[in-house]
Amino acid sequence: MKTINLFSAYLMQHKKSAAFFALFAAVFAVEFYLYGLPLDAVVYGFVLCSFFGFIALAYDFLVFYKKINALEDIKHRITLSLDELPEPKNLMEREYFELLSAVHEDKIRKITAMDNSRKEIADYYTLWAHQIKTPISAMRLLLQSEEDINPDEISMELFKIEQYVAMVLQYIRLDSSSTDFVIKEYDLDDIVRQAVRKYAKVFVHKKLKLEFSELKSTVLTDEKWLLFVIEQILSNSLKYTVRGGISIYTEGSEHKILVIEDTGIGIKEEDLPRVFENGFTGYNGREDKKSTGIGLYLCRKILTKLSHKIQIESQAGRGTRVIINFENIKVEVE
Repeated sequence: MKTINLFSAYLMQHKKSAAFFALFAAVFAVEFYLYGLPLDAVVYGFVLCSFFGFIALAYDFLVFYKKINALEDIKHRITLSLDELPEPKNLMEREYFELLSAVHEDKIRKITAMDNSRKEIADYYTLWAHQIKTPISAMRLLLQSEEDINPDEISMELFKIEQYVAMVLQYIRLDSSSTDFVIKEYDLDDIVRQAVRKYAKVFVHKKLKLEFSELKSTVLTDEKWLLFVIEQILSNSLKYTVRGGISIYTEGSEHKILVIEDTGIGIKEEDLPRVFENGFTGYNGREDKKSTGIGLYLCRKILTKLSHKIQIESQAGRGTRVIINFENIKVEVE
């Protein structure tokens, strides 16, 4: 049944050739008849042509049959490579082969990107789950303690959990096709004050000084996403600052450069080029045992989407300066 179906498909594919053969045979038959040639000679010529035509047809169908079987045989093994495909025999087959190769390469690129994305997400959730265990365990120990429960201590651990949950939500939303950027002019001072108010308890708890005066600047940005970035930078500064404090100010002629400077433990020179890499914790992160290496990666990714620039200047033991540049952005105002 399969052979019959293939033969029918083969005839349909070569119906034009068959039509031309029949047309030429009819033309020669009419010509022979008009010249008065004997019927036996006409029939003999037709039989010879038909015989050799049948042999050519059978051979060509056999090649066609083998090629179809070969294609069906490798159809389910072609997901990784096109090496098993038969070599193209003519220009049309070569064009189809190149088209198939382009589609296959695009598919492999998308599969690779998807696999990398899944691995990135899996790695992040593994780190995140490990990280969030710390404040949960601390809260459990505080609640099980026979001494008087300190509400401030529990509040701090609960605050950390809230921050980790906020980070994972932003991580999910950032790569979503429906990322809700609302680009317009915002008062930078108002955005920074929101972040400072959120971390006010941490400043008090760690007895750190905050130097912050009014930031007389408006920036073209998205308030929600920029606020998340500033919160992450403040969180890092507070985490790695034991004494002294944090200063927040602007630079530049139009005050379009925001600086968040701390007196913390700083970053080693060899770690600076990699601080924005996904999952990179550096020496400080390895010492802290709680860092996921995702915060600064998210910050740069968000700021890049907002057409802002970020850089870090730091020396081990001398603190860190995080600089966000709002100049020269090319986005449309809402």
